[in-house]
Amino acid sequence: SRLPRFGQALNEIFDKEPELAGLVSHWHEPGRGDRRLLSLLRGHRMKRLLHRMLDPGEFLSEYGIRSLSKTHETNPYVFEMAGQRYEIKYVPGESTNRMFGGNSNWRGPIWLPINFLIIESLQKFHHYYGDDFKIEYPTGSGQYSTILEVAEHLSKRLVRLFQLDEFGQRPIYHHCERMQQDPEFRDHLLFYEYFHGDNGRGVGASHQTGWTALVAKLLYPRRPLRN
Repeated sequence: SRLPRFGQALNEIFDKEPELAGLVSHWHEPGRGDRRLLSLLRGHRMKRLLHRMLDPGEFLSEYGIRSLSKTHETNPYVFEMAGQRYEIKYVPGESTNRMFGGNSNWRGPIWLPINFLIIESLQKFHHYYGDDFKIEYPTGSGQYSTILEVAEHLSKRLVRLFQLDEFGQRPIYHHCERMQQDPEFRDHLLFYEYFHGDNGRGVGASHQTGWTALVAKLLYPRRPLRN
């Protein structure tokens, strides 16, 4: 083991807390390249989670993963307490109310930092499971891909936000004809805070280079993984 003290401490915890050990991945089972996996998501749990995440009717948008399932557009989550009714509904763009300051990036839009973490996690799961572990993508299509292939497809969906489509339009400027057509503007990309969950339009602040610039990392070629 490259981390003997970590492995020893982990085994001691699992010996003392068998219920906890039953919740996490099978630490002792080697994966690809004799790697070990420490995660709350074992194979069958991950497949169940990805079944919903990769469903176009729920989280999978043409431009990435939505922050809230689209099913809540017609079936909002309702919580009642002390005679008050609270409702969370799928909102793909700007907030429809002033709750939490009117910020809606967690109620439906595509938020790049969350998408980046999802893609990075899928890549790490592939390090362990390899190419033999396949999942249906998109859900309901009957087509199966490796975890790494899904991560690559999600990356392409995010990059597509900024690219010219077959009509010479950029999804991020869905709302602005001048930004689409004017040669003085069309090739100057803005880094919006988040993006419309259905059409990819840029929403919120347009100078959010702090996290939206992560798209540059998705464009960078990945080094081949050693076995």
